[in-house]
Amino acid sequence: MASFGENIFLCLIVSIFVTSGLIIFILSVSISVKTSQKTVDSNDKHPIGNLGEDAVLSCNYLTSTTQMVLASRVSITWEKEGLSEVVYQYDKGTVQLTGQSPRFKDRTQLFLDAIGKGNASLLVRTVRLSDEGVYYCSVSAPSGTGTAVVNFRVAAYSAPTFQLTNSTLTASALKWFPKPSVSWLDANGNIVNTSDTEFFSNSIGINQLMSSLQPIKRFEIYTCIIQNQLVKAVSTATVTDNSISSRTFFSFTTSAASPILQIRWHFLASTASFSVFVYQLT
Repeated sequence: MASFGENIFLCLIVSIFVTSGLIIFILSVSISVKTSQKTVDSNDKHPIGNLGEDAVLSCNYLTSTTQMVLASRVSITWEKEGLSEVVYQYDKGTVQLTGQSPRFKDRTQLFLDAIGKGNASLLVRTVRLSDEGVYYCSVSAPSGTGTAVVNFRVAAYSAPTFQLTNSTLTASALKWFPKPSVSWLDANGNIVNTSDTEFFSNSIGINQLMSSLQPIKRFEIYTCIIQNQLVKAVSTATVTDNSISSRTFFSFTTSAASPILQIRWHFLASTASFSVFVYQLT
């Protein structure tokens, strides 16, 4: 039978082994977390640009949490799959555009004041259909080097405007691409089949649409849904005695098979017009 002293000694040995195991486990978890962090990454790997408007391709690199990185120690190169020239290049404090593709001349820039904070995002002005494609953001910084991949897709979309004529409610949208489908719902969320939709496309396939719903009731709320595989616009139109107020929610797919990531709220009324941007992950 073990003595009291031997029992104390065994307990100490077990305690040492248990403590050592816990320390090793904590260190291994800490190391795995650090190694799992990407040096260069994108907050939005599947952005959707609106034709003719500006878009931002997200790219970030790791920095210290206590101090900024000197921009003169950072090199950033944006490239597009299928192009031999660069989209944009920044090398240790200097913009280098001698090898830039002509299609991006005067249309791209970095946020120079934010480079030292880890921001390597690219602003693309006046988005074109030809801008769609896979982009590579390569960064070399004191924290390391790496490349983020961004799949940029281009669509055309606009919030519809509503007009009330007698017992007919008409929704008109100036630009949609790819060609969307249009549906209407009543105040109870039931599909209304008494609608007529016309499309007018230009030489590059951008669609203007006009959809009419009749007969409608005064002091009711109707919903017009315009959507394609990239963008969905849900517009609610509240009909009063002689006016209409409306608001539109835009949602965008993160990829071909992903849920909605971004929502934009666009409000239109007879006396006011403003847009509010809200980002959420569902």
